[in-house]
Amino acid sequence: MMEEWLIYKEFRFEAAHRLPHHDGKCSRLHGHSWVGRVYVKGNQLIEEGSKQGMIMDYGDIKTYLKPLLDNFLDHYYLNETTGLENPTSEAIAKWVFERLEEAGLPGLYAVEIQETCTSGTRYSRSQKSEVRSQKSEVSYD
Repeated sequence: MMEEWLIYKEFRFEAAHRLPHHDGKCSRLHGHSWVGRVYVKGNQLIEEGSKQGMIMDYGDIKTYLKPLLDNFLDHYYLNETTGLENPTSEAIAKWVFERLEEAGLPGLYAVEIQETCTSGTRYSRSQKSEVRSQKSEVSYD
């Protein structure tokens, strides 16, 4: 039996966006008090030092998030700062995931974004699709 832990760090930001293709009121400029979570997965705890017994220190996750919050998300117009034409919750979750992945956050598993207290999304990459895509690149010549 393999042990596994899934930890998360919650973050919050205030930001405006508009969904230009939406057929309702969301096509107009509006804002939300966004809540997000970054999920990190691991199967081994740190064995010694100040982080003993942890998958990762929550403060380390916060360090990866801080530049995104400071420079792109908190109190920004998301259509401009993210480069997303249609910054839905789904698109923002993927955008955050990809930035954290580029920054090298170890164990990154998923990013969740809530735009209201009752509506949100979670983005992750399926292990099966990664395996399939790797296998499809194999040549049998």
